[in-house]
Amino acid sequence: MSQAYSVQPSQAVASVAPDSFPRWILFCAAGIMAFSLIAVGLIRITGNGPDQRAAAPTVQRSLLFQDQKDGGVRVADGVSGQTLTVLYGEQGFVRGALRALSRERFSRGIGSSEPFNLIARVDGRVTLMDPSTGQRVDLESFGPTNTAEFARFLAMQPE
Repeated sequence: MSQAYSVQPSQAVASVAPDSFPRWILFCAAGIMAFSLIAVGLIRITGNGPDQRAAAPTVQRSLLFQDQKDGGVRVADGVSGQTLTVLYGEQGFVRGALRALSRERFSRGIGSSEPFNLIARVDGRVTLMDPSTGQRVDLESFGPTNTAEFARFLAMQPE
């Protein structure tokens, strides 16, 4: 007793699975793109982007940083050449910031004889700028302790 089963053509088409890509992934991707566009638009409208204008300087000092044979770093006034201090030991943040700016000088073939500008601004920011390359480090981005490491050079008198 065998039974014969017959499949109607309309039933065969219904049993094939449609494209099963999850729609929620598409909605998430669209949401991320919309968020990105809105964020970029707000930054451009408010002027708080990386190309924002710097506040007016209150104090500015030209500084030379020179490595010494004993491992110290001589900090000198960039105008008079007089020594302000010599940094010994780790001085991690100071050395790191200088290394970042010096790397750009080296890649352009600029020596270390040109001074850096240390600028304190009206809005409380402190900036270390390399006028020979146009590069700058906004020091307040690294916290008040690290900013103070450089800000002390603004008030120092030659030894």
